[in-house]
Amino acid sequence: MDRILILDFGGQTTQLIGRRIRDFGVYSEIAPGDADISEYLHEGVKGIILSGSPESSWKQGSPEPDKAVFACGLPVLGICYGFHRLTIAGGGEVQPMPHMEYGRSAVRHLGANPLFQGIPKEFLSWMSHGDSITSLGSGYELIAESENGIPAAAAHISKPFWGVQFHPEVSHCEFGVNLLENFACGICAAEKQWTLEQYIEQESAALRVKAAGRNVLLLISGGVDSTVAAALLLNALPRNSVWLMYIDTGMMRKGESEEVAENLKTLGAENLLLIDAKKRFLEPLEGVSDPEKKRKIIGDVFIQVQEQEVAKLLPGGCLLAQGTLYTDLIESGQGVGSKAQVIKSHHNVGTPLVQAKRKAGDLIEPLDKLYKDEVRRLGELLGVSADIVNRHPFPGPGLAIRILSDITETKLSILREADAIYIAELRERNLYHQIWQAFSVLLPVRSVGVTGDTRDYGYVLGLRAVVSRDGMTADVYDFPIKDLLGISAKITNTVKEIGRVVYDISSKPPATIEWE
Repeated sequence: MDRILILDFGGQTTQLIGRRIRDFGVYSEIAPGDADISEYLHEGVKGIILSGSPESSWKQGSPEPDKAVFACGLPVLGICYGFHRLTIAGGGEVQPMPHMEYGRSAVRHLGANPLFQGIPKEFLSWMSHGDSITSLGSGYELIAESENGIPAAAAHISKPFWGVQFHPEVSHCEFGVNLLENFACGICAAEKQWTLEQYIEQESAALRVKAAGRNVLLLISGGVDSTVAAALLLNALPRNSVWLMYIDTGMMRKGESEEVAENLKTLGAENLLLIDAKKRFLEPLEGVSDPEKKRKIIGDVFIQVQEQEVAKLLPGGCLLAQGTLYTDLIESGQGVGSKAQVIKSHHNVGTPLVQAKRKAGDLIEPLDKLYKDEVRRLGELLGVSADIVNRHPFPGPGLAIRILSDITETKLSILREADAIYIAELRERNLYHQIWQAFSVLLPVRSVGVTGDTRDYGYVLGLRAVVSRDGMTADVYDFPIKDLLGISAKITNTVKEIGRVVYDISSKPPATIEWE
């Protein structure tokens, strides 16, 4: 199968590049930016993309690609930092700018070039850089510039090398997908052969090889990812060898455990384990406020509970399966592009016990090459109900990380009631499916107010809602004020401990989707 290889230098939008390319039917895979390229130039690779990075290319010790990248004969596209690396490799110069160029910027391309085929001469790009090219590499010519007169794109006169300063992968960039398609399908001549139907066939075959003769236990939350992972396992393996374990941590939403149990039964699982482990989770979390510590504690306890229960129910042992996504790995700094900075430690990725399982080869993650919206489409193909497939994301650590202080039963009860009202009101007002993700956060502050004629000193609840066109970047949802006021009033009138409701509008676009 034809594919585009993306070398990751730690840019947090690297996964977006891969997603965009898959969207138009070409398979993409990601490797560390400084990897030995010979290990990845297998049959089917048609071109190479060098990603962005938080690093500065002019600093000594900054990551650089294998020199063989420029000698292998394949077309190369450098994006932002990748453009800088192409420039330096060609003897050009990159310097820090007096002011960072961030956000929308008009770009004008300067003449016919296959990279800009079918793209208007002027369009709005998305810039995010503090360094700029002050001298092009030998053999390069300028093919586009920004409204600030900064080089926006260049191409080599005789070699198949292109570089762009802006980020075509970000949805805020006009014609960005067209540019990536021009590179992948036009310049690289990659054929559109990637489909999720093909993924099901290939992953199912791989699962049958890895799990041959062994039981597989999936830790399942009932959310989109783990439910789709369960459907894929049940589709690929003998159903009597697949065990679904739902662990009630005590930090689930109102009525969640009962709802999950009913949903899982519809998948046709023969082995469904419902474990009440509230006490085992809440005790080690007592007094812990730091969200990273909470995630690590919860991740470890998940594995401990699983091992204890398996020892009782499956004494012969089993493989552990999780609904880990590619974005989970990237955000935890655990993806193949290991230069990525840690955004947050997903409880199913970065904990020591999970790492040990992965290293021992006892971990199955059938969705770890997929993005969120691909998982939703995969669920539809596997027959998962629309209610589950279109459900808002909910973090594995549950309400623990939506309480921005230490966790107590009282705080959990307050947040559980408030969040249930918020989601119910969104559904009642036909807003739920307009929003990608909505949730409530119990803030570590209280506010003085007046209820009737009485002084009130109640908790402050933060509401969050985002919309997304691509499932990976988000904008704050523009709530109709009458709905926001109505929802706030319903919460404060129903949950007596909450005295004030605020709405979070603080994200700087394009914000990364906040799964947790």
